Amino acid sequence: MNSRLIMHTAALAAAGLLIVAVVRAQSPSAAAPAPSATGKVGVINIRGAIGSTAEGKQAQAELQSQFAPRQTELENLNKQINDLRQRLAACEGKCSQDEIQRLTTQGQRLTQQFDRKNNELQEDSNAALGDVIDRIGKKMVDVLDRYARENGYTMVLDSSAQNNPILYFSTQVDFTQDIVRLYDQAYPVKGGAPAPQKPAAKPAPSSTPTTNPTKP
Repeated sequence: MNSRLIMHTAALAAAGLLIVAVVRAQSPSAAAPAPSATGKVGVINIRGAIGSTAEGKQAQAELQSQFAPRQTELENLNKQINDLRQRLAACEGKCSQDEIQRLTTQGQRLTQQFDRKNNELQEDSNAALGDVIDRIGKKMVDVLDRYARENGYTMVLDSSAQNNPILYFSTQVDFTQDIVRLYDQAYPVKGGAPAPQKPAAKPAPSSTPTTNPTKP
């Protein structure tokens, strides 16, 4: 688990968050009149905003620490599978059929165990990430809603959304950092965001918890 993983998951929720924010920003309210047709258009990188908040950084560190032992277990299983593959290659023309069958069966058992544990890790990490995105996203919609209404925006586009139609926009209309700053002010994190913890014996995992074993 690392920041890229939470950013990938944030992309799944980004479009929905922006739709809600834009609709709310265009709805008349007692606090502010409906924006005129000449109102401004703004751009925000929702994925970047969620991950850049102090709360988002803290959540990334906590999730990485939570799932690191299981990730390490998968990496160790993968190493055992690769070791068996090498032993089988070295056995060619030298070992008995019984020994080859024993190593093959052991490799198949480990591979099945790896696949099961890997699927479980993906399901659990996706669920945990979904909770984080939902928690931060709902509050960020409120921050974005207030910002858009107070600054006269009639439309807000998400530059990080999948299949977004934006071909060009000036950095002057991008207020991502403003939303991050306002979010951190509205929802401060006690003690700040701790540095991510990494497994001692392994490098940081890739953008997903999947490790592809080399099957014997």
